[in-house]
Amino acid sequence: MAVITLTTEWRPDDIYNGIIKGKLCNMCPQAAIVDNACNIPPFNISQASFIIRNTYLNYPKGSIHIICVHSEAHKGEHCLIVKARDHFFIGTDNGIFNLILNSEPDEIVRVEDDGTTDELEIFAKVASELFNGKKPSQLGTKINAVTERLPLRATIDREVIIGSIIFIDSYGNAISNITKEIFYRIFENREFRISVQSNKNYTGTISRTYSDVPVGELLAKFNQLDLLEVSINGANISELLSIEVGSSIRIDLISKTAPSDKLF
Repeated sequence: MAVITLTTEWRPDDIYNGIIKGKLCNMCPQAAIVDNACNIPPFNISQASFIIRNTYLNYPKGSIHIICVHSEAHKGEHCLIVKARDHFFIGTDNGIFNLILNSEPDEIVRVEDDGTTDELEIFAKVASELFNGKKPSQLGTKINAVTERLPLRATIDREVIIGSIIFIDSYGNAISNITKEIFYRIFENREFRISVQSNKNYTGTISRTYSDVPVGELLAKFNQLDLLEVSINGANISELLSIEVGSSIRIDLISKTAPSDKLF
């Protein structure tokens, strides 16, 4: 059975949670409402898109995903319904849909409003009508494209990859935008050094599990998303090394790595 998910920048105890959930319970009382993610840093559509992109396919087909991150529409922005891979996304056309899907949607509909209704009312109404069987085309005007925002990608050379940390999980593990495919395309059967924040923090191996190294040691592994993750076994690497979203991660051929304590 399809569900309605919420991805928001609100704290769990924020009043807005109760407002939109209350509206949904009134409009479609049979719907299961699921908190996909909350407390996303305000206005951070990059982090929100990362979470939604890597979670939405775990929900049943036909599910409706409400996105309340940087959702107050500015001039030229509209509420959109975007359909892709048998899922529906509702949010503001601020670039987030392009970051979530990174491909052409199956359908895009602009929801018209009179400029006086807040986005929570609009989002809840649209979600309830979709849940109750209406098609997107019945709720607005079809358009051809969403606002585009380019995703942050790793820089690749024959002997080096420079990436960025794009997510810190609940354990402080730092997830990068370096994919398994890119890594092995450059470094398969070659010696390498993975450095994070500075050349003092490095490893030359890819681990399979966190326990592959002694407690307290740095490790790198590919997670279930096939993204390179750096961690410290038994500790919070983001706190210990002051890593945050946007921090650098670099992979060099071992012969090209020059010793230095400087940040890169």
